[in-house]
Amino acid sequence: MSLESQELEELKSKIGRNPTSTELQIVAAEWSEHCSYKSSKKHLKMLPMEGPLVITEKGYDSGVLDVGGGYVVTAHIESHNHPSAVEPYGGAATGVGGVIRDILSAGTRPIAIFDGLRFGNIEKDQQARWLFKNAVTGIADYGNCLGIPTIGGEVEFDGCYENYALVDVAAIGFGKKENLIKNHSKKGDLVVLMGGSTGRDGIGGSQFASDSLESEDRSAVQIPDPFIEKLIIEAILEARNQKLIHAMKDLGGGGLSCAISETADALEIGIEMDVAKVHTRESDMHPDEIMVSESQERMLIITGKDKLKRLQDICKKFHIGCSVIGRVTSDNKMHIKKGNRTFANLPTDVVANATLLDLPSKKPIYLDSIEKEKKLKSISDYSKLMIKFLASPNIASKIWIYSQYDHEVGIRTVVKPGRDASVLRLDNGKFLSAKIDGNPKHCFINPREGAIGCFEEACRNVVCTGAKPIGMLDHLQFGNPKDPEIFWTFLESLKGLTDFAKFFKIPCVGGKVSLYNETPKGPIKPTPVIGVLGLIEKNPLISKKISDGDSLVMVGNTKDEMGGSEFFEYIHKFVGGKCPIVDFDESKNNMNAVLETIDNQLVKSAHDCSKGGLAVAVSELCLINNVGCKTLLGKIPGEKLEVDRILFSESHSRYLLVVEKKNIKELEKILQKHKTVFANIGKFGGGKIEFTHGTKSIIDLRVDKAQKTWLNSLRDLVLHG
Repeated sequence: MSLESQELEELKSKIGRNPTSTELQIVAAEWSEHCSYKSSKKHLKMLPMEGPLVITEKGYDSGVLDVGGGYVVTAHIESHNHPSAVEPYGGAATGVGGVIRDILSAGTRPIAIFDGLRFGNIEKDQQARWLFKNAVTGIADYGNCLGIPTIGGEVEFDGCYENYALVDVAAIGFGKKENLIKNHSKKGDLVVLMGGSTGRDGIGGSQFASDSLESEDRSAVQIPDPFIEKLIIEAILEARNQKLIHAMKDLGGGGLSCAISETADALEIGIEMDVAKVHTRESDMHPDEIMVSESQERMLIITGKDKLKRLQDICKKFHIGCSVIGRVTSDNKMHIKKGNRTFANLPTDVVANATLLDLPSKKPIYLDSIEKEKKLKSISDYSKLMIKFLASPNIASKIWIYSQYDHEVGIRTVVKPGRDASVLRLDNGKFLSAKIDGNPKHCFINPREGAIGCFEEACRNVVCTGAKPIGMLDHLQFGNPKDPEIFWTFLESLKGLTDFAKFFKIPCVGGKVSLYNETPKGPIKPTPVIGVLGLIEKNPLISKKISDGDSLVMVGNTKDEMGGSEFFEYIHKFVGGKCPIVDFDESKNNMNAVLETIDNQLVKSAHDCSKGGLAVAVSELCLINNVGCKTLLGKIPGEKLEVDRILFSESHSRYLLVVEKKNIKELEKILQKHKTVFANIGKFGGGKIEFTHGTKSIIDLRVDKAQKTWLNSLRDLVLHG
């Protein structure tokens, strides 16, 4: 681990001397991109982070929202990209562990996990299949051992992730507002390290995650132990109930270096610690190694002298390691000793606050030519194409993945994976809906509009359960920020998210920036992943079985914007065209209209139109409900378009509502009141998925045949290649 030459000079001038080797290691970890956000922090301030429900406290690692009745929800998102690309099982599992501890550090119980996964082309790339299979198993095993349900996520395959993996894990916590940890401390308080022992695994992890992945450095990947984590959760919550915790922080990137410096800086205190007191896995560890090890399942706690015995008793009861490693001082320094010998003595504000960079940006050259759309070969048989589409990795059912996750545990899950969003029952009589979404294909063609589209899609998904969006998490994943063209795409995405968040008054309650995501072929496509939390005051929309004779109503306009669509890229192998653009007013009207129809219990099922367009969205309703549907393409709202565009455009702000005949009139009244564009486009029944245009049959598929293809193709591809 090392500092760049100008950073070393800066450190020398700030402390007025040459740093010791331990000080160099501590600062290199904390000033790494992964821990300091030095390239992005300056710009992240543009996002709206306050709102009537947002609770902010110094030192929180997760966002906190007040959901009423004396309860709060916490949320956080993390990534483990580099480690998962090298060791997918352990990398993905420790990603789950880290985000769970961020939720715990606010004093709330983790109640759900979401995962966003991205890999290379699994149809052609055996390495991508191996990475995918093992990352899924890592997440499943860790979450299942903890007894925390993995209730949702998304998976995408794209050649830009060749020999690489993006593994994003989001977690949600829940608790009483009065039990939130109010981080505070006073001189003489004790600093306690609890949890797993510190080893050599994960040394240099934050540096490893702050560079392009060139070597397979397995020592930088941490080793997961979900059983210790489960015990830590229970021990922390018991200590919280007994008011034994003054302040708390999870040990993540940078290990003790970051936990000590960031806690001290946030609370404006000093901390003196003795590395000899840290319980280690190996007896001969050097102070430098102890300070930067990223061994998992560890928490830093500040407690009072009078409370130590009770905290130790709880750790003993749960068989968890617990060491008093230091004490709080008033000199605003982190003083690291071994016995009486000093190894580091640095001002915490210097360590915890790397100088922020203002990197240059310029519009990428490739964008000048990408908008052009060329003439594509015409399709002769849409039914045959549709079967191929339903079998494609990005469209096929993901049941093979989420069937490995225990999403029933905890009895809160009301709407399970496989629908638009998942819904959790809260103890205050309300419900929480949540979803994460990303779309690198759109973001590559138009970073700003693509990012807005991801945000709107996540909102649409929670709206389909009857929830009003109350907060968002963003995870911004890009290549090397020192490349002005890549940094431009980052800024554009951020500006788009900011505009949408402000217009809809949805505060950003947390997030993560992951840079230097590069493969031997070059940078990944811009990949912002957006999580949205929605609150349901009364009852969620739990989809009812679709019956013969139910109507299919479409809300929203279908437009000629095929750029970045699955249809262009998977069927035609064409990258380009105009990416879908969100009209904010139309989006708001449609959201409010759909929410009111759900509130009035006029809708049996709601589904958004996104990846694969109308053809895929209607097919999914049929395949999940084992029912046929006849859809009239001539009735689709929007401008007059060619058949392929009506079927496969991925225009935003569109919803499919399944409505019983008796409720149609009342539903239409609400949609008209909100000035939405809508039409009754089809009828359910029979055993076929049919799309007609005038008198002409365009697609005609047997539901049972299509269902077999859709349900089994991803599993077969992964297991048998």
